[in-house]
Amino acid sequence: MENLARLSAAENGNAIRTQTRGEAAFLVTCFRYFAGLAQEAKGETIPIRTDALDYTRREPIGVVGAIVPWNAPLMLSAVKIAPALTAGNTMVLKVAEVAPFAVLELARICQAFLPPGVLNVVTGFGAEAGEALTSHPGVDKLTFTGSTGVGRHIMAKASERVIPVSLELGGKSPQIVYPDSDEEWVVVGVIAGMRFFRQGQSCTAGSRLFVHDDIFDSFMEKLIRKLSKLVVGDPLDEASDMGSITNKVQYDKVCEYIRDGASQPGARLMLGGVPKDSTGYFLRPTVIADVDPAWRVAREEIFGPVVCVIRWRDEDEVIAMANDSHYGLAAFIWCQNIGSALTAAHRIEAGWVQVNQGGGQFLGQSYGGVKSSGLGREFSVDGMLESYTVRKHISVALEPGSVR
Repeated sequence: MENLARLSAAENGNAIRTQTRGEAAFLVTCFRYFAGLAQEAKGETIPIRTDALDYTRREPIGVVGAIVPWNAPLMLSAVKIAPALTAGNTMVLKVAEVAPFAVLELARICQAFLPPGVLNVVTGFGAEAGEALTSHPGVDKLTFTGSTGVGRHIMAKASERVIPVSLELGGKSPQIVYPDSDEEWVVVGVIAGMRFFRQGQSCTAGSRLFVHDDIFDSFMEKLIRKLSKLVVGDPLDEASDMGSITNKVQYDKVCEYIRDGASQPGARLMLGGVPKDSTGYFLRPTVIADVDPAWRVAREEIFGPVVCVIRWRDEDEVIAMANDSHYGLAAFIWCQNIGSALTAAHRIEAGWVQVNQGGGQFLGQSYGGVKSSGLGREFSVDGMLESYTVRKHISVALEPGSVR
């Protein structure tokens, strides 16, 4: 596992202590979890008639074409490989061209336990290898994790052959802090929810932070103090809390968002910003306060360590602002009044809502998005069955000739 953790940290920039070591350990848990669900691929007996037996079967779809991104390649590969193979399918997995090595090593390990041809991995750029995979007539199902734009293209490719597709796409997740939650533990949770330990390079990152006006100054002081202490550096250094942005293209994109957001009238750059002198693609946590919800930084997925802070006073108003997005992957509610917190959670348009916690997904949770954040579910037994099996209904006459 340590070798996989170091490979992943070296190629995509995530810090080994806070990110890739835990991601590598997740692999073991993931494969064990889905292996234990093998018997759940069962059907139902349906009492429709007394003179016939009606039942269903869950059968594998066939060849699954899977495409994973570079931000957490080990975890995102495992949550496709394990359930797909457990359900009886084979897989062709296309890895991100900027972070292929850890997943290739994972696939090499799997070959010692799988029959030849069950798990196959291809490398290359999306326009070549990805396009070939999504167009191949021998592929029976497509599953993709990545940007919404590419997800739309893959959905269109699936529609050409009318094959099933599951998509886990982008997000611009809201975090709502209520006036009763001006607490240190909430600040710690907000930082985790923003995915700063992955440099904000996560589709679930709570990058729109709505803080109630009554506690705004006090809460922000706590947040800035905590974020200022995070160590940004070599991802293989045990002292680093945060590593680097994965590549120059992404680094330049994030820097441009920071420049644009910080230059808007009324915006306050409270922490971070674009480095004046930098060796490598390192960015400190960046906090832009008093953001207008209509600005680009508040509407588009930045995929970097940038949080946009918006004040609120009225609960209906903040719910409306949180829902005013074409994304709907995740959301975070910070409120010590559980009744109010659950009411807000039910009103938020997102596939996964956390209340008073900001961590990542756990196996068993039904994880996935709504709106332009995707369709289908992962991490769970229902995700395995819905994504990687097809339901077949069988009707049997108990007395031949008695049923027409």
